[in-house]
Amino acid sequence: HNLGKDTIMEIRMRIELSTMMFLQFFIWGAWAVTMGTYLNAIGFRGTDIGSAYSTTAWAAIVSPFFVGMVADRFFSAEKVMGVLHLLGAMLMYWASTITEPGKFFWVLLGYALCYMPTLALVNAIAFHQMKNPGKEFPGVRVLGTLGWIVAGLIVGFLAIEPTAIPLKIAAGMSLVMGVYSFFLPSTPPKGKGKKVTVRDVLGLDALALMKDRSFAVFVVCSLLICIPLAFYYNFTNLFLNESGVANAAGKMTMGQMSEVVFMLVMPFFFVRLGVKKMLLCGMLAWAARYLLFAFGNNEALVFMFYLGILLHGICYDFFFVVGQIYVDREAPEEIRANAQGFIALITYGAGMVVGAKVSGLVVDMFAEYELVDGVEKAVGHQWTNIWVIPAIMAGVVIVFFTLLFRDKPAPENATATAETE
Repeated sequence: HNLGKDTIMEIRMRIELSTMMFLQFFIWGAWAVTMGTYLNAIGFRGTDIGSAYSTTAWAAIVSPFFVGMVADRFFSAEKVMGVLHLLGAMLMYWASTITEPGKFFWVLLGYALCYMPTLALVNAIAFHQMKNPGKEFPGVRVLGTLGWIVAGLIVGFLAIEPTAIPLKIAAGMSLVMGVYSFFLPSTPPKGKGKKVTVRDVLGLDALALMKDRSFAVFVVCSLLICIPLAFYYNFTNLFLNESGVANAAGKMTMGQMSEVVFMLVMPFFFVRLGVKKMLLCGMLAWAARYLLFAFGNNEALVFMFYLGILLHGICYDFFFVVGQIYVDREAPEEIRANAQGFIALITYGAGMVVGAKVSGLVVDMFAEYELVDGVEKAVGHQWTNIWVIPAIMAGVVIVFFTLLFRDKPAPENATATAETE
């Protein structure tokens, strides 16, 4: 009888956590993919669009302070998450009504400061409920990717990409998630009574690892590869729409689908290729994707666009996920969490901030402006010229990484680690 009761509790917990992940990433997927297309339609310049996308990167730099110094020490994770999503719902709805670039940036930054800490909180809630996170977490986390895919399919199917409706959908789902959070299992603050320093939050203890040349090369390349990476996140939807691709948001979800597939086959490649070759594959996929976008078209060569989107699985998993495994392997156990925080700060924070600025400037360089109803708007872009630039950037990083990074022979237990990732 007890066993049956335990199983029911376990299934219930899994459904609750899976729903949480689905909602969390549905919200982000609803607005982030198509925002560039919408902002371009209301007359924002490339640099304004880049600035808007940089808000999540700025928030990624700030949110560890909030989570480490406030959420982890004083409040239950699910309550903090509930409050942040409710505040986020109001700010996102407000952003959907603004058409002035400066004001839009600040309101969206307020939203991002509410949303980004919740990425760490959903993980904390999930891990706290699991007996064996290594085995149980991937099955729950994959629902997040599914949430992102469903959001993209809905936005694409409704053909609302150049409108503010995706932002309003995200606001509505934030409201749902905010209320839902208060019904999640209790996750008490894990750092209660602990002293937390700025050094801990920023993962600065990991700087000692920079004495190892290969680790330093990895960190520098991680920062630099995020500059061309921003071009994809910020401008692909606008590019596909301007190229005449129907249901662009829906088609872009193929990228997340390939992410799931490559995540599943990663252990197979990890054992056979090792860290350096896998990281190189990830970076080469970035360069290849941009060349496919630059020289494809929406007629006979439309398959090049689709191939570029499908490369997302290799781009993301083989660089970011393998990078996390590499950091885990190189860092001594006592600073492992610190080191992961440091890499996240370098990539999702600093790298994406620079990338947002650079991508916006490049897109503006090749924009064709016309007066539409008295407002100067970009009516088209020279996309071949735009995409060649991040391809070259990725190429430079690849050469630098190939020449200077040395992969140590994997420790005996590395195979086992890779198999469980």
